[in-house]
Amino acid sequence: MSETLKSIHLLEDKLQQLLSNYEFLKEENETLLQNNAKLHLLLKEKEQQLQQQQDKYELLKVAKTIEGSKENTRNTKLKINALIREIDKCIIQLNS
Repeated sequence: MSETLKSIHLLEDKLQQLLSNYEFLKEENETLLQNNAKLHLLLKEKEQQLQQQQDKYELLKVAKTIEGSKENTRNTKLKINALIREIDKCIIQLNS
């Protein structure tokens, strides 16, 4: 009978350890999920900032070309034409 009690206590101890490990891992998982969500938001913000900087750079290139630089006149004309087409699309959508 004593052996049975020892086995039961050993089983209870192991079960208690498993529950303790489960709770720890559950909390750690929640923390990691929160950190992951924060990092995704930060990544989206950085991607938006990068896109804004790229747009500013493109506008600066266009402005420099219009300013008198002969290097990128063809690219500038193409960019201006693309912008005009985009503006025309916006006007059409507004009129619809």
